[in-house]
Amino acid sequence: MREFVPNLRDVGGVETADGKLVQRGRVLRSAMPSHKDIAPDGIVWPPSLVIDLRSANESEPIHPLARSGARIVNLPLLSALRPGTAPAESLAGLYLLMLDHASMYLVELVREVGTARGATLIHCAAGKDRTGVSVAMLLRLVGVEREHVVADFLETQHAEQAISSRLRKLPGRHHRAALPPEFLAVPVEAIEGVLDLWDSHDGGIEGWFIDIGGSEDLVEQLRRTLLT
Repeated sequence: MREFVPNLRDVGGVETADGKLVQRGRVLRSAMPSHKDIAPDGIVWPPSLVIDLRSANESEPIHPLARSGARIVNLPLLSALRPGTAPAESLAGLYLLMLDHASMYLVELVREVGTARGATLIHCAAGKDRTGVSVAMLLRLVGVEREHVVADFLETQHAEQAISSRLRKLPGRHHRAALPPEFLAVPVEAIEGVLDLWDSHDGGIEGWFIDIGGSEDLVEQLRRTLLT
């Protein structure tokens, strides 16, 4: 039986602070897809590039969209946490740990999206946390104002049932029941903490991005690719 991709949406169509628009059909976000999935009308599917943010113990030997001809890039954000790192007590803490420890993957994500010729799908397991932080970074780097970034993040609240259904089909890989309830939520304060960190950095998010190993050239390339 064919299903819609859980938590799938196109993040395009939003306006930047200087009046430009993020192109539709360029960046998609979702929970983990299946090779049997379909997408609603108006969504570019299958994508030409897939950025999978899951760790090795969550992933299939062959990505389900590889057979569609998509190029698969794995950037396992949580696997970048250094041994001995204190566990996060909240999603807000987890998001900040990702920013601190997974900088090389976040820079590579900007590089990949900025040079992609077609639609890029960014996903993790639920399409909520790793994907949420990554998409927020892309949108802020091209100048989308924070209220639109928050609104996109909160859209995942409407996909909880579809996400849970998908994760339950993968026994042994995802143990949602063992997680604290707050880790299954979509708390606005978690993404607000990320946005606050970027906004308070010298030079804003672009200054932060350069400090973690990015460059002005990568940001400009991303803007050329995503904006109209």
